[in-house]
Amino acid sequence: MTVSAPAEHPPRSRDAAIVVRDLTKKFGDFVAVDSLSFEVAPGRITGFLGPNGAGKTTTLRMLLGLIRPTAGTGLIDGVTYAQLDRPLQTVGAALEATNFHPGRSGRDHLRVLAATHGIPDSRVDELLTLVGIPAAARKRAGGYSMGMRQRLGLAAALLGDPHVLILDEPANGLDPEGIRWLRGFLRHLASQGKTILISSHLLSEVEQTVDDVVIIANGELVRQGTMEELHGESTALVRTSNARGLIEALQGAGLEAGDEAAQGPGAVRVTTDDLVRVGDIALAAGVPVHELRILRTDLERLYFQLTESPERQNRNRSEAGPPPSGPPVDQPPGAPGIPGPGPDTTRGGQR
Repeated sequence: MTVSAPAEHPPRSRDAAIVVRDLTKKFGDFVAVDSLSFEVAPGRITGFLGPNGAGKTTTLRMLLGLIRPTAGTGLIDGVTYAQLDRPLQTVGAALEATNFHPGRSGRDHLRVLAATHGIPDSRVDELLTLVGIPAAARKRAGGYSMGMRQRLGLAAALLGDPHVLILDEPANGLDPEGIRWLRGFLRHLASQGKTILISSHLLSEVEQTVDDVVIIANGELVRQGTMEELHGESTALVRTSNARGLIEALQGAGLEAGDEAAQGPGAVRVTTDDLVRVGDIALAAGVPVHELRILRTDLERLYFQLTESPERQNRNRSEAGPPPSGPPVDQPPGAPGIPGPGPDTTRGGQR
């Protein structure tokens, strides 16, 4: 599969809720994010993918005002996070599922966040039910499983009913039932017109969940597009004991066809998504067919093809790597933290 290079400066869409333009972050000589540009559209789920150390979390933290960019901009509704009039009602974020006060119950955690923004307790109870942890709401967060913490973090992100959601690895710690629930829940939110950006390393899950994909490596954009675009041109795989005869018959009918050695002996690739037509052509030519299916480039294969080429080997695993994870670094003076699950709420639920 030929991978085309993305445009350096794609045109800005008027309806894009999140716009990243030439965003760059350097920690000394180390470049964590390098002139990154992409957009996230409303009513769609966008997957933000890349190897560990690719710069995903750094990018999200810059979007949320937790790290000052070295260059470029990250905008939500056309302004930076610090310029939002009502941040909790505009963007909800969950970057970590561990920053809860261990001695505070899940319900109390949300109640304090809600109170600082004038949100009634009824909204807290509604969200606890919505994310599926009403029975655990009175338990101390220090005893929560990873999956329960993920759900509590999602509830905190949704407190202000924001139309933009930014989630870092939201499926971490969820069991298969929880992952299926999350998939349906995010799809429901997108159907309401919400803009959803999720960072994830669970490629098979992303493929079933997202509409659009942004893939980065070494802080640079390597591919973006819809899932349909990333899957490439529609092709069918046919397996037969007479590959040459089938190829001649398909080409004679005006279809592009050829051997597909990577799929084993007797495999033929034909450029079409019309399996009925392929079967009819084979029948008319008297060629036996042992297998007939749509052949798609799965996201995992494309991901590794894009990120594991020699020129994109992960330089971020060198000895001069980025600062360790932990509290926000290089925070702009006076910039607000993200509304969401923080360890303390003495600053209006922001961290």
